[in-house]
Amino acid sequence: MTELLTESDVVIVGGGPAGLAAAIAARRRGLSVTVADAATMPIDKACGEGLMPEGIEALNQLGVAPGAEESFAFGGIRFIDGDLIAQAHFDGAMGVGMRRTVLHRLLAQRARDLGVAIHWRTPVRWISADGVRLGDRVLRARWIIGADGQHSRVRRWAGLNPVWSSNPRVGIRMHFRRAPWTDFVEVHWHRNCQAYVTPVAADQVCVALIGNRKVPPRMTELWSSFPALADRLEGAAPIDSVRGATSVSTRLRSVVRAPVVLIGDASGSVDAITGEGLSMALRQALVLGDALADDALGRYQAAHRQITRMPRLMARLILMMDGRPTLRRTALRALAARPQLFSRLLAAHVGALAPSAVALEVAGLAGWTLLATALARFTAF
Repeated sequence: MTELLTESDVVIVGGGPAGLAAAIAARRRGLSVTVADAATMPIDKACGEGLMPEGIEALNQLGVAPGAEESFAFGGIRFIDGDLIAQAHFDGAMGVGMRRTVLHRLLAQRARDLGVAIHWRTPVRWISADGVRLGDRVLRARWIIGADGQHSRVRRWAGLNPVWSSNPRVGIRMHFRRAPWTDFVEVHWHRNCQAYVTPVAADQVCVALIGNRKVPPRMTELWSSFPALADRLEGAAPIDSVRGATSVSTRLRSVVRAPVVLIGDASGSVDAITGEGLSMALRQALVLGDALADDALGRYQAAHRQITRMPRLMARLILMMDGRPTLRRTALRALAARPQLFSRLLAAHVGALAPSAVALEVAGLAGWTLLATALARFTAF
């Protein structure tokens, strides 16, 4: 027999960081919120585990502040391709690396403190205009938030399917007991994949390898493909086993079909190489909480499009270098020679500078890179 529960203003399907952030944002605006997830605490996932400065700002607005003992502040991004290094600092802000399980615990505690009802080990069987079926129970809701990831069932139920997807890539992740050697997030390039290194605590680093699904990366290849990184990790003990996930960019025409609203990877994603997935979800949550309270979901749709625009562009630009060593090294040489340009591009990437402010510089860099690459190929014959 189906039990009818009391109504909730908002039911969120998915208790990961995106769902919990949306729950916090909606609860702060006075809405009653219920979260349901078939999994249980802590929910882990293979990711780079770095939050860009705009993501940290959003996290702070949600009332969550990671402690220094379980996180590590980083000040910029460094690209490394053999002996070639290009790096840029954030302008007046810091990013923070932390274990995803730490972030999940902090968000869940904040949600509980605000009075969010969280149901772990509670699969959502179906949704309708009347409500959500949680196990054998039905909960009526004014809004249903899909925060259930790239393969979102809520998105499929609502008919909000992607209109474009990139070729999937594969990412794997492992943590090492090693004091960070830099306050940069490092991206090491190889012809087959990239190694993404994030400091996540005073004695831990997260290493993620991202590559082509046809030739998926293996953690054992780290030592031969990235010798400089291997030297850094010499003697460092692995803390956990390898965890893997698919990395893909997807775009939806709309993230709203009342009463359903999507957030996080369920609402579209960008390749993990940008490091923006978590930050985008946290920023989306803040806007969504206000839009729900004000009954203005059109505002969320417009803001969602704005939040994802620059990360999508950066994903395409960065992945142009994947598998194109001449193009990549030409671009990195240009950025290494013009660190101020790299810093401005990074500022635009994290939202500290309007994209239009660097449009001409990006066009100039792209033109020079393509020309230099063409000349290099010509002189090679």
